[in-house]
Amino acid sequence: MSAPRILVFVALIGVSSSQTASDCSYLSLLQHLNLTATNELLSVMRPVKNWMTPSSVLMDMYMYGILNVDEKSQTVTSHIWVQMGWQNEFLTWNSSDFCGIHTLTIPTSKLWIPDIFIQEDASDSGSTQRSALASATSSGWVMVGARQRLTATCQLRLQMFPFDTQVCNFTFSSMSSDDGSMKLGTFSNDTTLTRLSEHFMVTQGEWQLLHMETFGINVTIHSVTQSKLVYRVKIIRKPLLYLVIFIVPLFYLLVLDLASFFISEGSGEKMSFKVTVLLSISVLLLILKDMLPSTEDKLPMIAIYCVAIFALVGLSVLEAMLISFLFELDGHCDKKEKRCVDAEEEIQLETECHRESAGSVETGPVKPEKSCLPLDGPSGRDLLKRILMEVKEARREIEGREKEKRKPGYYKQVAIIIDSVFFFLYFATVVTFLTFMYIMWVANGL
Repeated sequence: MSAPRILVFVALIGVSSSQTASDCSYLSLLQHLNLTATNELLSVMRPVKNWMTPSSVLMDMYMYGILNVDEKSQTVTSHIWVQMGWQNEFLTWNSSDFCGIHTLTIPTSKLWIPDIFIQEDASDSGSTQRSALASATSSGWVMVGARQRLTATCQLRLQMFPFDTQVCNFTFSSMSSDDGSMKLGTFSNDTTLTRLSEHFMVTQGEWQLLHMETFGINVTIHSVTQSKLVYRVKIIRKPLLYLVIFIVPLFYLLVLDLASFFISEGSGEKMSFKVTVLLSISVLLLILKDMLPSTEDKLPMIAIYCVAIFALVGLSVLEAMLISFLFELDGHCDKKEKRCVDAEEEIQLETECHRESAGSVETGPVKPEKSCLPLDGPSGRDLLKRILMEVKEARREIEGREKEKRKPGYYKQVAIIIDSVFFFLYFATVVTFLTFMYIMWVANGL
């Protein structure tokens, strides 16, 4: 009797050991979970035992890179990684029955996947890389991940450009499930998301990530309430490049225009210098046109900065034209008066000579030193012309010596007064404008 009992005991041990060995494989676990058979209902129906129980879907979004911010099209291109998890009540097992298997990798085609999308997504479908496998735990928790080159629409506020800070929202929502079927949430808090995103960040370009904030909202559309999860990403622009190629050159051009007031009017280069400065600012305006969109409601501060400098230099050019006109008018009047004086002196000399010659004929001979040569002979006319030319040359030499001591004409004095007053007003306006721009632009922007 003992021998048959021993044989039965040995058979039972062999059966149990063979069963235990088969349970150590992933295949046996898949068979236990009924995932080996082709069952489309598993990938369609929400995995809850009671349909009134909402599925809690948690997700984390990490920023891998800020690739591009297009001000014209109002879009932000970034590289993101989304990790999503939910509870599947039909994928639970006792890990001790399967040799301690706690995690199982399952094809996503055999599981129900939440139909989550990003409302602001404007990229093509080929930019998303979804994992073909999902990770499931013995407690029924399923995790999937996806990486995407996301081009999202964003309301860009460019009033403080290039010292601007942009805030973009990424709204996750379900396409078909309402608030009673699916609720969205996050694994991590805002601080952890920001810290991990900064750690994973590969490239940022001219932008820097400041903060990430998450909050959930419920939106009702046509009596259907949906749960939405909003990621609010705050980024700031790095303005060094725009300072070097745009803002500082404009400032230097304004300083050069101020320095042009010390150029003499007699050199004739002041007007051409100011026009060259004005044309240089026009070129920078064309560059600004390619940077900023034409749909901005409020004029950006950099546009105000550029237009104001253009207007100031334009007024300076007009003032230089007025000063140049007054100087030429004064010189024209001096030449006219000089010609009139020369003509009067010549007429006076000729008249005196005629009188002296006529008097000598009537009264008789005169003394040689006081006599005047007769004008009817050819030699007398030539001698008179020479005397007149010598008198003119002498007057010109005297005027040349006393030119510096002579006071300027009326129009020249008016031009000097206008130029001095305009310079002080212009300088005060420039200083006030630059101070205002610093307070409203750099201080508020940073």
